[in-house]
Amino acid sequence: MDMVSGGISAAALTAAMGQAAQDIDAALDQLLPVAEGDEARLFEAMRYSTIGGGKRLRGFLVLEGAKQFGVSRTSALRVACAIEMVHAYSLIHDDLPAMDNDDLRRGKPTNHKAFDEATAILAGDALQTQAFLVLAEEATHPDPAVRIELVRMLARASGARGMCGGQMLDMMAEQAKAPLDEPAIGRLQLLKTGKLIEFSAEAGAVLGKASAPQRQSLTHYGRELGAAFQIADDLLDATSSTEEMGKATAKDAGAGKATLVGLLGIERARLQAERLVAQACEHLEAFDDKADYLRALAGFVIERRN
Repeated sequence: MDMVSGGISAAALTAAMGQAAQDIDAALDQLLPVAEGDEARLFEAMRYSTIGGGKRLRGFLVLEGAKQFGVSRTSALRVACAIEMVHAYSLIHDDLPAMDNDDLRRGKPTNHKAFDEATAILAGDALQTQAFLVLAEEATHPDPAVRIELVRMLARASGARGMCGGQMLDMMAEQAKAPLDEPAIGRLQLLKTGKLIEFSAEAGAVLGKASAPQRQSLTHYGRELGAAFQIADDLLDATSSTEEMGKATAKDAGAGKATLVGLLGIERARLQAERLVAQACEHLEAFDDKADYLRALAGFVIERRN
């Protein structure tokens, strides 16, 4: 039987992620209802890029992290939806002509192609604010201190010192006179991709009011996982087809993107990703077999084909 890290079969992990994706989509359907009236087009664009499609890796991380501390599925799903809303907003804006100018995302036209650029910008803006509304509502957690902490964490992970800052560094790297070195690329990728994955891993511990060491373990796990995920994504861009990925590939090199694959080459970058996965799993040593799906997810990140 094909196994991934943690003693979980690849089939079992696929099934668990598939079920999580269904649950997240059902929750998103409730949190992003079909609207009538003048706002209907905006809600349609928000739902278009958020519901259905994607691996839900970030949402799955929230659910599995929350499971370690007996958090209710309802609370965990709301936080999973919030992070998926922020992720969807980032993809909508990333695909715009002013950014990466992509026509295809998750196997279908990007938001600005399906609607128009102005609607896509507003859909991204609205998804970002909706995510914070969801986190702030009492249904997410009865303790306001927990809700405030989640809002603080997601704001930090997605803002100028997180995802948005990383995107700025990414654009600046394309225009740089000299290629970035390994530490600079690592920082770029930590901000652009890693911080949201870190949040996703840590959020369950916050919901469960875990001890500081437990919370720190999941934070470090998420950081290593996020770094491995970005390397794997860059490897897929270099080696996979558009059909496999559901989006344009082989764009990084042509656009002058700063990636570890471009700096180290495919084999050395793959070895680096494998080291990061091993380090991520080491941070789970304090957890019992309930964390096996987190261990398995680390293996999946570098073995996936899309």
